[in-house]
Amino acid sequence: MMTMAKFFTIAYRNLVRNRRRTVLTALVVALGLVVAMSFSALLDGMLVSMLADNIRVSTGHLQIRNKNYEADKASLLYQDLLKDGETLAAQAEALPEVQSAAPVLWNSGLLSTPQESLGVEIVGLDPDDAFHAPIREGIAAGEFLKSNDRGRILIGQRLAKEMGITVGQRVSVAARDADGQGQEKIFTVAGLVDTGFPGIDQNRVILPLAEAQSFSGVGNRVSSIILMLHNQEDAARVATELQGPDIQILTWEDLNSLLLQSWEVGIVYYYVLYAIVFLVVAALIANTLLMSVFARAREIGILAALGMNRSRILLLFLIEGILLGLLGTAAGWALGLGAVSYLTFVGIPIPAETVSLVEGFAFGTTMYGGFAPDQFAILSLMLLAIVALVSLYPAWYAARMEPVEALHSL
Repeated sequence: MMTMAKFFTIAYRNLVRNRRRTVLTALVVALGLVVAMSFSALLDGMLVSMLADNIRVSTGHLQIRNKNYEADKASLLYQDLLKDGETLAAQAEALPEVQSAAPVLWNSGLLSTPQESLGVEIVGLDPDDAFHAPIREGIAAGEFLKSNDRGRILIGQRLAKEMGITVGQRVSVAARDADGQGQEKIFTVAGLVDTGFPGIDQNRVILPLAEAQSFSGVGNRVSSIILMLHNQEDAARVATELQGPDIQILTWEDLNSLLLQSWEVGIVYYYVLYAIVFLVVAALIANTLLMSVFARAREIGILAALGMNRSRILLLFLIEGILLGLLGTAAGWALGLGAVSYLTFVGIPIPAETVSLVEGFAFGTTMYGGFAPDQFAILSLMLLAIVALVSLYPAWYAARMEPVEALHSL
């Protein structure tokens, strides 16, 4: 009885004997795995970095809002805003899980120069809050605001370039107030901001919170309080502790629901792409192994004539296919990790004009990948299973050869 070890030995010798075919076939498997790992790394890296950046510069881990407030309307009605935001922020910061709590006021308006006008988002914030460090660190020209500044604003560098605005220039900002009346005021541009996320900077005007509250006539009310936590996993527990009458607590999952939903849809498309790549690899492997069977007809005939039955011949060619798959998978990991390292540490640059189309998201001008070992392992097992599956047909074909016909096929 031929042991399994002997089958592997014979299969290994056959692969070594046909080195060129073996290397080319394994390379096909390796390249298929490299493509799949690269796409998986990009998908994982994009989600992780976009989510982390969006939380860091835009949404925070939690937000406290009035129960009536709707973010897309940026309402300034008294019944839609939080009363005494500073006190609420101080209460939130007293919790040990909370790293910082930043009250903000949002409004929409019109930024005008003598030449043109553009619709903008007006953000009132306390310059001293730690949450706004990315804006402070992103000052590209001029200087950051002070909490007691009057008549000074920051605008995005991209917006300034589009409108031809420079530091020190006086511009007009028009917006509605809490009573629905239009207000207009002349401000001096104190600085230009480049946080690295054109989708956020390109239409934003930033004022000190007190200035924004005075301009909008909302008193000490704010639109939201943005909380950063020491540990993201504490979001649900802190939300429960802060819950009270007339307020709503939104977690980072609520605030980034569109991004998370887009990621779920993206996974489906990526798996379709994986399927296409793997089918191409499978077709090439099946064709190569089948050609190998034709080329080794005499060998198959001799094995059959010596008494090797069909199931053993099938097993022999199946093991060859599996060994090819293992060899290709190992090479794919070596090449794939190199590709993933490049994507993770160097990334793929994206033109700012393209990134600016993604409004409202912290999408940077470089797309980075990420290491996802569990995904890489799943993809490897899937590819290996497919290679083993497609190896069955050439193996079955070899097993069905009649000894006499095989020997006469020379």
